[in-house]
Amino acid sequence: MNGNRMTPLEFFARELRQAREATGMSQSQLATAIVGYSPSFVAMVETGRRVPKPDFAVRCDKVLGTGGILTRLAQDLVCRSMPPEWVGKWLSIEARATSLLWYEPLLVPGLLQIEAYAREVIDRSGRPFDVDDQVEARLERQRILSSEAPPMFVAIMDENVLRRPVGGPQVMYDQIMHLLDVAQHPRVVIQIVPLDVGAYPGLAGPLVVTGFDGSEVVYVDNALSGDVIEHAPDVAALKCLWESLRAEALPTRQSMNLMAKVAETWK
Repeated sequence: MNGNRMTPLEFFARELRQAREATGMSQSQLATAIVGYSPSFVAMVETGRRVPKPDFAVRCDKVLGTGGILTRLAQDLVCRSMPPEWVGKWLSIEARATSLLWYEPLLVPGLLQIEAYAREVIDRSGRPFDVDDQVEARLERQRILSSEAPPMFVAIMDENVLRRPVGGPQVMYDQIMHLLDVAQHPRVVIQIVPLDVGAYPGLAGPLVVTGFDGSEVVYVDNALSGDVIEHAPDVAALKCLWESLRAEALPTRQSMNLMAKVAETWK
């Protein structure tokens, strides 16, 4: 705390601690009641040393009878100090998505990253994030692909994504094998834009066209921030861009063959 001003994490920590103490529960009892979190995790959140995930806040609200206040605090306060992928607005959209049309020219999409790959990317990002928290957060987000009603997920990647040595040969081999495994899911499609395409519009940067509640928005990320684009003409233009990227990509079967071939080069 700086003088009389609290950080978002400190404010959340105080509200959680007061709500827990009002019920007469210990940290250990709360951890047992919410399931899936240890007493040490509860203790670290209450001292502002760990970022509370949305799932943690939701469970605490239910057990402590706080009427959703902790969930709102986690989204509206804590998430402001987190990286773009954790901005509350984007989290809400992604969680409700019926379709995710994702393009990446440089890295494996976050929802498809294995832990070792994600850790290397986050650790080397140059941003002052807690690596353990961000890796855990990224892996938590991936649960939407195995939910009861998963979105249709179409990922287009540049071939260079498969050839960039993120984390070393073993990490790359494991990552590509994971992509091949995930691509077997009936609602997941992975396509690769081959190197021989040369220059194409997608090299300008990543984007995600997201369908939810009967409408579409686009998420774009850069070195400073992440933005949710909702203006209809802009969304339409970016959707056309995404379609042009898919036209450059190899068909699914050929993409799978290319991934398997590149995986062998990492063995």
